Amino acid sequence: MVAAAAVAATAAVRTLTFTYRSSGGAAAKAYLVVPAWYGPAKHPPLPLVVSPHGRGVGGRYNLRFWGALPARGRFALVSPDGHGRKLARYSWGYAGQIDDLARMPGLARRAFPWLRLNGRTYGIGDSMGGQEVLLLAARTHLTGVAALDSATDMALRYRAWFVTPGEQHLPALARVEIAGTPRSNPAAYKARSPIDYVDAIARSGTPVQLWWSRDDQVVTDGAEETAVLYRRLRARGAPVQQVVGSWQHAHEMHPETQLPAALACLGLLPFDGIRVPPYRATADGIEELGGPDVALTPGFCGPARG
Repeated sequence: MVAAAAVAATAAVRTLTFTYRSSGGAAAKAYLVVPAWYGPAKHPPLPLVVSPHGRGVGGRYNLRFWGALPARGRFALVSPDGHGRKLARYSWGYAGQIDDLARMPGLARRAFPWLRLNGRTYGIGDSMGGQEVLLLAARTHLTGVAALDSATDMALRYRAWFVTPGEQHLPALARVEIAGTPRSNPAAYKARSPIDYVDAIARSGTPVQLWWSRDDQVVTDGAEETAVLYRRLRARGAPVQQVVGSWQHAHEMHPETQLPAALACLGLLPFDGIRVPPYRATADGIEELGGPDVALTPGFCGPARG
């Protein structure tokens, strides 16, 4: 059944590849996904979703989390390989990578002149990808952002890696990519931390969804990272919604779990037929509960509804 679903998703969309020069000078690939019927002969204007990948993987790997959703929602998706200051797959919010994400609409149109975009640009990512779409929102107004299980404070991440199973190799990579430790180079870690861009994100007016899990075994400190970012954004009057649950890391960013709900809240999918775990609204957003799924309603989206 899983294989059949993957075949159906592949048939519903077209994946096109283009190469661009990253801000750091390295050549990188990006993957543009559009509905299968979309091309040079038929190309109405579409919204564009920019989706940077999580750490340690590339843009093509990130496409497996999207399936046929670009066809279902009639939007274009671009997933770049990206590049950090030093490392290819561990950009961790490098300023040049954020510049490149901002350039993606123009780069995609240059690669495929028949591509028409309607000016609605979204940023959606999980883990490191979520970190980078938040930094992109600090740089420019987006139509909407969904950041799922994201790193928001790189100094806290650095310290947590030492005691997180399977993550102990990451501090050495961070010292290369970010140039030092939080103690030796605190400004470099702040420059890559969305929590230090609260005012800029709020000023951008971008609707922001923040999803995090109490059971995340990768980003283990969501209560100290994402929840703090949420409270600070809300205090500044930003259109932000928080969704807290108990899934495994990045599990909710998938066409068969909760990515459709995130897209519906941003106006990229209709609400019809989308279901989510039972939930209750609290003073701090949405808390998911156990039990059979229920129909998604606009109340789930809160102030971050697109």
